[in-house]
Amino acid sequence: MKKRILTPLIASSVAVFMLSGCVPNQGATPSSGNSGQMSNTQTGAIVGGLLGAVIGGTTSNKKGKRVAIGGALGAAVGAAVGYSMDQQAKEVAQAMNTNVDNNPNAEQDANRDLIVSNTDNFVKIMFRDPMMFVTNSSVPTPSAQAEIRQMIPVLQNPQYANTIIQTVGHTDSRGSYQYNMQLSNARASSVGNTLHQGNLLNQIFSKGCSFSKPVAPNTSERNMALNRRVEIYLYPNQNAVVDPCVK
Repeated sequence: MKKRILTPLIASSVAVFMLSGCVPNQGATPSSGNSGQMSNTQTGAIVGGLLGAVIGGTTSNKKGKRVAIGGALGAAVGAAVGYSMDQQAKEVAQAMNTNVDNNPNAEQDANRDLIVSNTDNFVKIMFRDPMMFVTNSSVPTPSAQAEIRQMIPVLQNPQYANTIIQTVGHTDSRGSYQYNMQLSNARASSVGNTLHQGNLLNQIFSKGCSFSKPVAPNTSERNMALNRRVEIYLYPNQNAVVDPCVK
């Protein structure tokens, strides 16, 4: 890297870290397991800043000045995207009277019927089956429907108008794969319909995974109960969508 570009790039990097430090970590809570890690806001600011610097350095003869400007603008854009992801997770959790919990071991806790978490690509809301459906039914109980509807006002925020919603059903390994595929599909569709009835303008997709993605081995009643769940994924755009059935 030429010297005349290096100095402004260092300056823009400092600006990136200042930006990322000035925006609060909206997704972290005492129980979130994020201690010592960067939030999506900080990550977005850093990545955006570096990309902005690279773009700025290649689009002007006055590279030094453009690198600094590009880095600062990129950092601001990156921070905004990260903040939106963290903020959406926090707002959903608050609406559902819980906290964001990004501890990877949270899904192994049999006492947790509801977990809201987020990654760099999506927000995930996980419901255990016992709080959602009666045995072999695909229709959410009235209390479960009320629980699901609590997140609708958050999704109606114009800020999240482009959020893509995917509802996903998972089962334990009892019964045939095909039977469980039909059940998981039906449960995912029912949850998606509950959200659709809230007059959301977002794209809503549903998918069943049968027992292809357990969170614990299907070797005990406790573990099977952990595996019976419905998840709702919130994606910021099409590029962030993942296959929720793949381990």
